[in-house]
Amino acid sequence: MSEATIPAVSGLPGRLARLYGGLALYGTGIGLQVESGLGNGPWDVFHQGVGLRAGLSIGTVIIVVGALVMLAWIPLRQRPGFGTVSNVIFVGLFADAAIHLLPPAGHPVLAWLYVALGVTSIALATVLYISAGLGAGPRDGIMTGLVRTGLSVRLSRFLIEITVLAAGWLLGGTVGLGTLVFALAVGPLTQLFTRWFPLR
Repeated sequence: MSEATIPAVSGLPGRLARLYGGLALYGTGIGLQVESGLGNGPWDVFHQGVGLRAGLSIGTVIIVVGALVMLAWIPLRQRPGFGTVSNVIFVGLFADAAIHLLPPAGHPVLAWLYVALGVTSIALATVLYISAGLGAGPRDGIMTGLVRTGLSVRLSRFLIEITVLAAGWLLGGTVGLGTLVFALAVGPLTQLFTRWFPLR
């Protein structure tokens, strides 16, 4: 017997619900990892590092960096969609809201729970907003653009994430075991969630 899946949505209201639900969940996942204190995902190490140096919230940096990354789409011949612009704006807003509302993890058990929930949230969120079919996130577009130049998906993602991770660490972003857990778990979890939420 085949595994049950949640059908891909075709109507605009359903696609918008999936898009914005995914973006809210993504921002919440970022907030959970930041508040864990155990290490962020590579891009959020960078966002946090820039925020610390510039005196800005991590959500504000996510928005600014997302807008700048979209400029890099031009030479890569990538076209943003409605979902791309929404991603640039709302992930940062939801991340700041989550960081503001979540209490810092004061105990190792709670910190690891934050990491587990954060990575799972980000994986599910990625599948939700991509399955809405309204445009890739700005950072995802860089990867797919590099793939078009002949690089493999794995190499493209590795080059991007090792670059932002190193830059973020040098700027003071939090790198730790939570970063390693994110790197090892987010891909398999994302693949798992595609079984229930087929990508468009």
